[in-house]
Amino acid sequence: MHSGHSHSGLSFDVEEADFDQRVVERSRDVPVLLDIGADWCAPCNVLAPRLEKMVQEYAGQFVLAKVDADENMRIAGRHKVRGFPTVIAYSRGVETDRFHSAQPDQFLRRFIDKLIAHHAAGAE
Repeated sequence: MHSGHSHSGLSFDVEEADFDQRVVERSRDVPVLLDIGADWCAPCNVLAPRLEKMVQEYAGQFVLAKVDADENMRIAGRHKVRGFPTVIAYSRGVETDRFHSAQPDQFLRRFIDKLIAHHAAGAE
């Protein structure tokens, strides 16, 4: 039943029009990692496939929303992004954390675990 690219909706592209619904609202139910990058940015192209791998590994404990900053300058502006890639953690409708640049997998796992724990703690 698995098609190559759907990944059961765990990772998806977001633009300004659907940002609030697919990131802010969605994060009330499940933690969202927002990856803001650009095609021309080498570290973005290093980080993106590793985040895709993580989202599969964590099997639905969080979802990955990807933003092309060149086409969505307002999203980058709204988050006061200074450089790419910037990855922003959303939980329960608000930003809880962020990191910059292509980080090692160990860092990514810690960051994701912290987001999932933070989200779970807010469930009461």
